Amino acid sequence: MSHHLDTPLARQNGRLYIDDLYVFQGDGSTVLIMDVNSTITGPDVQAGLHPEARYEFKVHVGGEAFESLTLRIAAEGEPDAQGRQQITVHSLTGDEARDDSATGTLLVRGPTGEQISGGGVRVWTDRVADPFYIDLDQLFTINAAVAKGTAVDSAKWDPKQAKNSFANTTVQAIVVEVSHEHPILRPGAQVGVWCSTKLATDAGGWRQINRAGHPMMWPIFWPTDTDFSNPANDRHPSEDLEGAGKYLADQVSAVLAAQGDVADPQGYGWTVARRLFPDVLHYEVGTPATFGFAGINGRTLADFAPEVMFSLVLGRATPGALGPSTNEQLRTSAFPYVVKP
Repeated sequence: MSHHLDTPLARQNGRLYIDDLYVFQGDGSTVLIMDVNSTITGPDVQAGLHPEARYEFKVHVGGEAFESLTLRIAAEGEPDAQGRQQITVHSLTGDEARDDSATGTLLVRGPTGEQISGGGVRVWTDRVADPFYIDLDQLFTINAAVAKGTAVDSAKWDPKQAKNSFANTTVQAIVVEVSHEHPILRPGAQVGVWCSTKLATDAGGWRQINRAGHPMMWPIFWPTDTDFSNPANDRHPSEDLEGAGKYLADQVSAVLAAQGDVADPQGYGWTVARRLFPDVLHYEVGTPATFGFAGINGRTLADFAPEVMFSLVLGRATPGALGPSTNEQLRTSAFPYVVKP
């Protein structure tokens, strides 16, 4: 599940740990962005993409349990003296989209740090200013409530002192823009999107290391799992509800019972579990994206996703005292939509 915080494993190799997933409308296109390797773990992060890893965007269509499209990005070797790597982008569809041994179709090959185009996609990857924003002090108060099954102690966080804890940090952004002429990502298609990192194994296969759909899942529900031993990262989204639905529902219902302002805490807990599982980001292709109170339809770089997730989990409006103006200088309306530091 998506992760930003400082953990031993993230320090060892943040290149394998996903910070955020964004899905939104471009210019006659769908934009997919995966951020990895945040400098919140320290200033000396390893450069570029992991040379033995795959970075994959997965697309489910029409509520299907399994993906019909995988866009696979991989680097060919470590970065050179200038920090550049050659990357490849392959497309896998149908049964191949779920097959780690399948090769798929090569769409484009080229260097990082430059726009590369081919096969109906534009791709760019490099270090960027992290557009994610949150005050971690607020998160810690909510972590404590969810972990202990208690009401949130509002006295522990002062919204008047809110700050963006991720100011001046950077991430490695992987940006893939797919034309609306794509046979699957076409206007009107109802899709579910998630992303994953996979690492080559000594046996010749691939191990899923990290995955992301909705933002804030790991920080809210598994904050103490610093070694990522929880099987949620190994699972396919189709297994989420059975694997962790009761756990999530029980955590939410305990907080709501302590707060005393929801008539049926257990029922609401299961509503949240079914809303968040399977952990894929739903989006109608060709429509304006928003991750907001009125609904979730993709996620833009401007959306204050933590505020929405906190409010959903706590069953009441939970303002975060920040907003889209917090990161407006860290996003643009033109490809690649992110901003170099």
